[in-house]
Amino acid sequence: MATGRTHRPATRSRGIPEATVARLPLYLRALTALSERSVPTVSSEELAAAAGVNSAKLRKDFSYLGSYGTRGVGYDVEYLVYQISRELGLTQDWPVVIVGIGNLGAALAGYGGFASRGFRVAALIDADPAMTGKPVAGIPVQHSDDLEKIIEEDGVSIGVIATPAGVAQQVCDRLVAAGVTSILNFAPTVLSVPDGVDVRKVDLSIELQILAFHEQRKAGEESNAEADTDADAEAAVAAVPPAPRGTTGAGRKGPDGDVPAVMPA
Repeated sequence: MATGRTHRPATRSRGIPEATVARLPLYLRALTALSERSVPTVSSEELAAAAGVNSAKLRKDFSYLGSYGTRGVGYDVEYLVYQISRELGLTQDWPVVIVGIGNLGAALAGYGGFASRGFRVAALIDADPAMTGKPVAGIPVQHSDDLEKIIEEDGVSIGVIATPAGVAQQVCDRLVAAGVTSILNFAPTVLSVPDGVDVRKVDLSIELQILAFHEQRKAGEESNAEADTDADAEAAVAAVPPAPRGTTGAGRKGPDGDVPAVMPA
């Protein structure tokens, strides 16, 4: 099987927009679910709904792959799985190193989704001598002093940084100098890399802050709706004309007709 160091995806050379590349994994996830249910074909509308995009955008994205589907039939699920997997480079073996084996790094090491998508965790690396040799997810942790040797021997081109923010740039520099050209950064900091190196940042705190913004906005909309309801009720009460003087209660009707102004003793 080819390794990631010598074979790289052709998406850029074929002129596929980055926005389309970002949506390909969404399509692949939806298609894989259909494949597991032995669904042979799928319409653009059905697949777009499963991926969370509109069907026109999906058809445009697939046109970059040279896949247009069949009118009245739709797209062949298995062929699209292969097509997208090939375009994303998932038909190759991609050795990955994870640097920083704390709680997050250990969780990433045990994530089964890597292997199922063609990503092989080649090494776990940590600077703590007490971690050296300790198995995590069945893989012994190696010391960071051996980082460069590990990358060279395993032909690693993808590195995952799960270290504290203070050392992330230093780790990044060592990865790049050793030949890593793609980095997935979980450290809460922005990394500086040279041209030709791709960085994808995953910041869980930022995602939570965005969700907090939406929760606050929803709460504000509910409060405004309640305020509008109260204002409408007050306006309705204010619109009722007062009864004429000296006729308090006069003219009011109950279920049995007129209600007298003075009830008999």
